[in-house]
Amino acid sequence: MDKHIELSYCCFDAFKVFAKNYLEIDSHSLFGEIGTLLGETKMTPADVAENLMPKSDNDQVETCLKRLIEALNEAKKKAEDEARVMAKKEEKEECVEEVKENGVAMAA
Repeated sequence: MDKHIELSYCCFDAFKVFAKNYLEIDSHSLFGEIGTLLGETKMTPADVAENLMPKSDNDQVETCLKRLIEALNEAKKKAEDEARVMAKKEEKEECVEEVKENGVAMAA
């Protein structure tokens, strides 16, 4: 038997729990930027946690937060690029359907 579990993307409240657990902080000047990016980007809680966790004993709080911001920006850019590609593909398909000459579809 298969069991399907739907998991949502990470929201700002979940991020704050990760920040408290991994970095032992309740707030930081970068929280605003992170909150905005989480609202604009689909990233799983696991990916947020992975990018937020200190990688060594020398990692500072700000280093971890900036690493997360970088990952969120990369995810946002990738999603925007994919949306552009899909829009171009759909536009091209519409042109093929619309442009007909002698009963033969021609790419514009």
